[in-house]
Amino acid sequence: MKELFFIVVAATIAVLPACGQKLKESQVPALAKTSFQKKYPGVKGSWDKEDDNYEVNFKQDGKAMSAVIDKNGTIVETETDIPVTDLPRAVRDYMKAHYAGVKVKEAAKIVKANGDVNYEAEVNHKDVIFDVNGKFIKEAKD
Repeated sequence: MKELFFIVVAATIAVLPACGQKLKESQVPALAKTSFQKKYPGVKGSWDKEDDNYEVNFKQDGKAMSAVIDKNGTIVETETDIPVTDLPRAVRDYMKAHYAGVKVKEAAKIVKANGDVNYEAEVNHKDVIFDVNGKFIKEAKD
């Protein structure tokens, strides 16, 4: 029984670094901070480590947003929370058909560095991702 406990604890510790880690601003590379400040002057945010990138969560014009920035200062993507009703009709229809009776917890518009737009609907601790036209792309663990 003790062995099982230690295996579970070790597995949990091994997985935690893969999740977003809260960072102090002093732990964020200068290029990432400068890029954020240039794009969003005067805005303050909280930083997380996300895989090899840095994510900053902030509010702008009353909207909750985040930006994923690499260590070289390139903004990989931005995400803006939107009302579920602002998701494209095709997304809402897909969610009704494939997640009948399940409430969409959060919705977001994602803009990639190349200008591509995706939409995200969060249900059951999963992010369901769609293209700009509302076509299903993938489901990812939240």
